Amino acid sequence: MFRRLLLALFASVLLVGPVAAEDVNAADRAAITAAIRAQLDAFRRNDAAGAFRQAAPAIQTMFGTPDSFMAMVKGAYSPVYRAKNVEFGLLTMVEGVPVQRVRMDGTEGRRVLALYSMEPMPEGGWRIAGCVLVEDDDKTA
Repeated sequence: MFRRLLLALFASVLLVGPVAAEDVNAADRAAITAAIRAQLDAFRRNDAAGAFRQAAPAIQTMFGTPDSFMAMVKGAYSPVYRAKNVEFGLLTMVEGVPVQRVRMDGTEGRRVLALYSMEPMPEGGWRIAGCVLVEDDDKTA
């Protein structure tokens, strides 16, 4: 159910196109980029706990442990798990949720567009609330 909702959310990003993310200031944009980079770096180091720390509370609850989360990423998100040539694109708003577009080369040289939904934390900062991968057939982020 949760995955279907995420897919619908991200499909609307692709179909409707970007909506300016004026509600997200420069400091928040930098924090969003930092959270995604930190998780990608943790994946490269096989640091399950570090990657899990960047996930939003609902994701952490869903998977329970860093090792369970890492196993899911290895199996379902292999391009993200070993991402290369990472390029941050547009930050868009979809139904009030910031969605960061990130292009990357994944496994077997496959180029993908990762759509990260982000969640602000009450104590400050941002965490990753979801990620959907789509084939990258576009030249603009």
